Amino acid sequence: MKQFLLYNPTSLEEAIELLGTDPARIQLLAGGMDLLGRLKKRIDTPAQVVNLQSVPGLASLREKADGLSLGPLLTLSDLAENPIILAKYPALAEAAKSVGSVQIRNAGTVGGNLCQRPRCWYFRHRDYVCLQKQGTTCFAQAGEGRYHAILGGGPCFFAHPSDLAPALIAFDATVRLAGPQGERTMPLESLYCLPAEKLVFGLTLAPGEILTEVRLPAPRPGTRSTYMKFKEKPSFDFSLAGVAAVVSFKNGKVAHARIALSGVAPAPWHAAEAEKALLGAKLDEPLARRAADLVVENNVPLADNSYKIPLTRTLVRRALLSLA
Repeated sequence: MKQFLLYNPTSLEEAIELLGTDPARIQLLAGGMDLLGRLKKRIDTPAQVVNLQSVPGLASLREKADGLSLGPLLTLSDLAENPIILAKYPALAEAAKSVGSVQIRNAGTVGGNLCQRPRCWYFRHRDYVCLQKQGTTCFAQAGEGRYHAILGGGPCFFAHPSDLAPALIAFDATVRLAGPQGERTMPLESLYCLPAEKLVFGLTLAPGEILTEVRLPAPRPGTRSTYMKFKEKPSFDFSLAGVAAVVSFKNGKVAHARIALSGVAPAPWHAAEAEKALLGAKLDEPLARRAADLVVENNVPLADNSYKIPLTRTLVRRALLSLA
């Protein structure tokens, strides 16, 4: 690990000032589950690290009349075990509980999970100068890509690793960002973009911006939700495919539906066409199969990850039927 200067700001304003607008030189530290691994492998070699843990008030969870407010330093363990989350947003609790091991969840944070870098092994290997590191080649495209994207890939094919992101997107979450130009709020889904839109580190954060809050609207009446994930290691692992489904029912039929996926695209994948197929209908086996087919309709797998197509289709079908 290359030496760096560690700063411990005592306010958000000070953190923004310290962060500046050069991410190559100065980076943020939240829980450290992602950043510290990259520093040890010298994937990143910042001159300065700004520790958000010293800023008060960023680990809060507050219930409001119109929903819920989550601080970016709220740990995954606290999120997974919170009674409000368990009662009103079960898919989010399930997603948080599916992340890593107990030790990782005790340290990992909401903001860190949402903003983590690609887990592609070529990106994480210091000897491969891939597209994410200003190179000219996506090595997974012609190399070993069994864990990579089947949807939305190109020119880079990493699979987005966050479990929280699809669950929060399915609940129509928004995020508040603060930076040198002030504050702004936008849908969480808009925080992400595909490599074809922005190649490196597909986040739409402006230089110097910090994610300061995640807001969840109150669930609609008759809402049910779940998060299902398939992984290689039963104990802890990133998802080969994960599905967050949030469905609201009225008079026995689907009145509102959200489906978002992890592990299958370079950004959390919002399955809008599948959602449309559910509206106004009774959720049964044929409809769940139809929606699952639509989710993977435009798949473009690599040479050795086409197994993700039936895997994703099955997870979507099972997730929807569990809510019927």
